[in-house]
Amino acid sequence: VAYYPPSILSYHRNPSKFTMPGHPKAEAFKAEGNKFFKDGQYSSAIAKYKEATAIDPNVPAYWSNMAACYEKIQEYDQMEDAARGCIKADKSFVKGYFRLATALKAKNDLEGCIKALESGLAVDSGNADLKKMKKDLTELQRGETVAAYIRKCDEQMANGDIGGAYKTLELASRMDAGNPDIERMMSRVKPKFERMEAQRKANLSPDEVHKERGDDAYKNANFEVAIDHYTKCIEGLKRRGEEQSDLSMKAHSNRAACYKQISNFDGVIEDCTAVLEVDPENVKALVRRAQAFEGVERYRFALQDVKTVLNMPYASVGKTNVDMCNMMQHRLNRTVQQLKASNV
Repeated sequence: VAYYPPSILSYHRNPSKFTMPGHPKAEAFKAEGNKFFKDGQYSSAIAKYKEATAIDPNVPAYWSNMAACYEKIQEYDQMEDAARGCIKADKSFVKGYFRLATALKAKNDLEGCIKALESGLAVDSGNADLKKMKKDLTELQRGETVAAYIRKCDEQMANGDIGGAYKTLELASRMDAGNPDIERMMSRVKPKFERMEAQRKANLSPDEVHKERGDDAYKNANFEVAIDHYTKCIEGLKRRGEEQSDLSMKAHSNRAACYKQISNFDGVIEDCTAVLEVDPENVKALVRRAQAFEGVERYRFALQDVKTVLNMPYASVGKTNVDMCNMMQHRLNRTVQQLKASNV
């Protein structure tokens, strides 16, 4: 019976805890570097770790130790380089991601820091150090975002933009409910906003009232109620010969969104067509109508709307719509070809 030392058995049970020894000379330089590190002689330690990596750049510990030295002397650009060297040497060496995240955080590159942490967690999803840093960083980002919202609210109030200030505080509240700074600002802004809104609503026409009530119902997912209000708004405008007004176009567009939610594709097509008769390059209406045409299996009409969008300037269409229409075009072309083949 073959005999295996305990260390070999442990390696086979959990190989990720073990690293193969490096080149003897490189290991000697590493040992010297470790001694310098313990003595607080970080520059001397870095020189030794560099000598080790020059001999064998594929041992992640040399780079990781070098990064730790750079952290001690607060040279974060060099720490980042060493950490990236560590990851390049061994993508499964989790400490490399922690070193990189630490360097990027010190450089205030919070987005890069989070990416480094996520890459490390993809290797070891349970790593406590990475998870804690990500949690702390997320809290830091949230705090900075909320503080930015509060500063923006102050500026908006100073410029008399009460409506904008109220919306800004609502965004801040969603991120950090119960924040005393937000609540203090809200106590100043909300009464002014409510007075302003009451005055604005008092001056609305009956059609504008129906449109706003439709918007409120839509936000609360009461789509049938919203449709009823948008319909009353559209009919009122039609009676006054204002069926092509901006308000009418908004009501048609919003009613189309409601119809889409309840899968009334014919309703979507009708309302989007009404919008497109007035504004032929309305991207939202073209995309919605294409989706509705596909829903009622009118694939060629859907494809025509999609191609119209894709032939428009990228800046006016936007990445999201371009990506969606490209996917739809591919899917619709395939469907149309299959239909042609089946009719042969």
